[in-house]
Amino acid sequence: MTVVYPRKFQNALSARDILKRTVSDRELHLITLNRYRYSEQRSCKDLTELIEQLNGKPRELIQDLSHHISDEARHAMWLTDLLVELGADIGKPPGSSYIDEFERLLDSEQKDATKDLEDVVISALAAINITEKRGCEYFSAHIYTLKQQPQTEENIKIRETIAKILPEEAGHVRWGNRWLAQIADKSPEHRQKVEQAKRKYTAIEQAAFESGMDITLGAELRRVANLVEVANTMSPWERPQYLMERLPQTLLAPELQFTRIQVAQRIWQRNPQEFMEKFVPMFLKGIQRKSQT
Repeated sequence: MTVVYPRKFQNALSARDILKRTVSDRELHLITLNRYRYSEQRSCKDLTELIEQLNGKPRELIQDLSHHISDEARHAMWLTDLLVELGADIGKPPGSSYIDEFERLLDSEQKDATKDLEDVVISALAAINITEKRGCEYFSAHIYTLKQQPQTEENIKIRETIAKILPEEAGHVRWGNRWLAQIADKSPEHRQKVEQAKRKYTAIEQAAFESGMDITLGAELRRVANLVEVANTMSPWERPQYLMERLPQTLLAPELQFTRIQVAQRIWQRNPQEFMEKFVPMFLKGIQRKSQT
């Protein structure tokens, strides 16, 4: 069975590249930690809704999902305690929401667990699996980056907190891999369904990930290109409705405009010189790609 991993940001920047820039700016570093906290907290809600949708079937999956919720709640607690200790904000993180964009791009309205339980299970497992892989990638890169930084008390506390979370997130990835493999082994038809779901939700996750990172000139068109890539993983009769429902918001992207204003204001208030010398050129040039592969 195909093993799928998240791609670099715009095929240019790795998690380590991004985290190296992040940890050098304390304000941005704390915002990133709060994004982790928010994601762990939100996943408890999303997994609970999935359990309610599945309505007790299959029993083994419901049990596993319950344990998963317990893990995510513990991670959110650890991160909340850390942020409170550091005097950081624990409200909803500023900027575009990776989780909200991921959910906007889902096609869950086309699936009914009472009629297509197996399809719902496959879709849910594929979606969980790829997001957990992204989390592992960033937690691992964060730990690596912090080890290269001055070993201040704050950096050590942050690294130790993330290091507690990473093994359990890796366990979630292995759990998802096992479930998907077991379903795929049932028949060639099941294998095809699993492979197709993995392609679809990998494309959705990549689009959501990039939407939360890219605020530079032309981001709207790149979002449209990612949306088309998602649609291309679907059957021909599903694509038109999917695109028509999501294209207007993707192209107009009101939350992107708001995020641009927020970021520009924050940088200008902190350092007008940095705004002119760094932010404006970055906004106009976008990400400088290292590779097209």
